[in-house]
Amino acid sequence: MPRYYFNLRDGDYLAPDEEGVDFPDLVALQNEAARALADLARDTIRTSRSFGAARGLVIEARDENGPVMRARFQFDIERLQ
Repeated sequence: MPRYYFNLRDGDYLAPDEEGVDFPDLVALQNEAARALADLARDTIRTSRSFGAARGLVIEARDENGPVMRARFQFDIERLQ
């Protein structure tokens, strides 16, 4: 079973994955990347104290040969009052 690594990007911040996770195929990898990205976005929005600036979260999945998938979530919170 192939091993994949999820690197997280939040703006200029990069958190590389050194351990990796085994997935049977790219569909399973895609599903996990989507779930992880949704969790990260939810947690980031809950803890965010700044408003008015767009944020982007990216999960870059790679295997031993290099990049295989990128999942992005872009959001902007704007207070009107």
